[in-house]
Amino acid sequence: MALLAVVVVGGALGLFLFEPGTAEPDPVHFDDTVDTGVVLETEYDDRDIDIPKAQVFYSQYEYVVGYRGVERFVDATQQPGHDDRFGYPLAVYVSDYSEVEFELTGSGYPVAEGTVGWTDAETATFVVGSEARTPAGETVMAFSDRADAETFAADYGGDVTTWETVLETDFDVDDATAVQGQVDDRHELADEHVANARTLHERPVEVVVGEDADSITEAVDIAPANSTIVVPEGTYEEHVTVDRPVTITGEGTATIEGDGSGTVVYVDDERAAITDLEITGVGESFFDEDDESDDALEMAYGSGDAGIEVNGTSNALIENVTIETPSNGVLLRDTPETVVRNVTVYGADHWSDGYMGVLTMRTEDNVVENSRFVDGRDGLYTHRSNGLVYRNNELENNRIGIHLMYTSGVVLADNTVTDAASSGIDIMTDPEHNAVVGNEVTGASEGLLTAGSDSYVADNVLTDNDVGMTTGAENSRYEGNVIAGNVEGVQANQLLPTSQVVDNDFVDNHNHANARLGVLRIWTEDGSGNYWDGAVGSTDGDVLDRAFTPTHPVDQRVHRVDATPTLARAPVVDALGGLDGTVSGMRDGQIVDTHPHCEPANPELLETTDWEATADDCSAYLPSESAR
Repeated sequence: MALLAVVVVGGALGLFLFEPGTAEPDPVHFDDTVDTGVVLETEYDDRDIDIPKAQVFYSQYEYVVGYRGVERFVDATQQPGHDDRFGYPLAVYVSDYSEVEFELTGSGYPVAEGTVGWTDAETATFVVGSEARTPAGETVMAFSDRADAETFAADYGGDVTTWETVLETDFDVDDATAVQGQVDDRHELADEHVANARTLHERPVEVVVGEDADSITEAVDIAPANSTIVVPEGTYEEHVTVDRPVTITGEGTATIEGDGSGTVVYVDDERAAITDLEITGVGESFFDEDDESDDALEMAYGSGDAGIEVNGTSNALIENVTIETPSNGVLLRDTPETVVRNVTVYGADHWSDGYMGVLTMRTEDNVVENSRFVDGRDGLYTHRSNGLVYRNNELENNRIGIHLMYTSGVVLADNTVTDAASSGIDIMTDPEHNAVVGNEVTGASEGLLTAGSDSYVADNVLTDNDVGMTTGAENSRYEGNVIAGNVEGVQANQLLPTSQVVDNDFVDNHNHANARLGVLRIWTEDGSGNYWDGAVGSTDGDVLDRAFTPTHPVDQRVHRVDATPTLARAPVVDALGGLDGTVSGMRDGQIVDTHPHCEPANPELLETTDWEATADDCSAYLPSESAR
């Protein structure tokens, strides 16, 4: 039987045909592969450095897979379930540095003069452990001529070895499992940032508005560095610029009211704090027409009026502040290690008339916690801002609750998103190493959308959404989530089936899961799958003896139609189910759980929803006496 290999070419489908046993396929252009691996963002792209690559033709996968980083392919082959999803490699080609002049940059990145070609991995010679690097770390260099490999190792170190040895090597790849292990560390680092920021409350009081100065602006002008300005209860009609490291704190109901144009409080010095205030009278502009940024997205999303703007500084604190705004609530530009906590932002009643609750632009290691964002466009919006921790926030009636753009290394934890018009949590534009844990999303068009790679999505509760979750982030781990009462529980929309989806609970969704692209996905790991309300089978342990395929015309209805469980047990249906994943013509759009749980894997989380009573326990699936 012919194997049809289909690759995406410029948004269209190009076809590569290969007859196993007759001839090996020729390598294709890397842009014509379904690619994965090192993400080149901002500073570098494929024109700047020549990352060693691999492209693989698999026996059970209809696309040519391209790996940015030979070590990424090796690590992938060592992951549980890899062979089930892809089969075995029919041919592997790697970047050939024998046929091109190249050098390593000061950072160890390979840069070639001309185009790096391809060579068969089985006959190539490799150098492991050299000075060669990618932005993700150590990389493997390949050469068609062993003498070239030995020369490279003499110049840059490393061991010269064969393909068989490379395949047995353990590489330190920062994948989803590593992200899982880093969540507690990231919380601890966020705790340190918060503790450091809250020391700004301890500054001595040097100026009291109304006693020592007639206005807040005058108070800032005369306050010593590292002192506190007290703003007594009342309304102060002014715009304030904070250009020194001071703390401005209100007493009672102290309100700074702008004149309806521009930003009300502007901060541009380190370790400034704005606390215990109400801010109104914010301007309505969403972007600064005078912004000369070369990045259209930064110009459109990273400027405009705000209740508070912190720009080009660090270690600021915004705490116990309430903002009413038709545009941005808090705008943070280039402000590392800034903390926003116990803040409430009320945006425009309809999202199309408002903007962002907190907007971060080109910043790192910020913390937003224990805050509330009502109405407006996006509750929390980020752009090229890495290492953030957003936790314990409430987001209500936004367009998008939490919206990440070009943002990696983020922890989104224990946030509650309610009635988002579009997405509850939307992670876009090829990010990596994000952790989304313990969040609740209800009443959204799409609950949790993921993209990019190497992320950890766990312990989230997604209910009453049109779509509960997508598995758009490849090489990622989705576990311990409760997905209940949605129209569609999960959309599997990543072309590469490289993620683990295990120990999740699917309860009373109209359709538990749907696969939008034509590849097989096996959602089982080490003999453990997921809980599917309505799954059919029997058990004398923790898993059912019948595989469950939520994309199968019968299995997708078993929890909705009384007679369907009987049909699902029919021999002909079981026989067809056994062919899923073995016959290429029956693979399109399939999800198979080979070892479904007989009861929920996350009962405590399920108890927090309205669907606990819908779920079965394993006693409902015990074999009958006649079957034993």
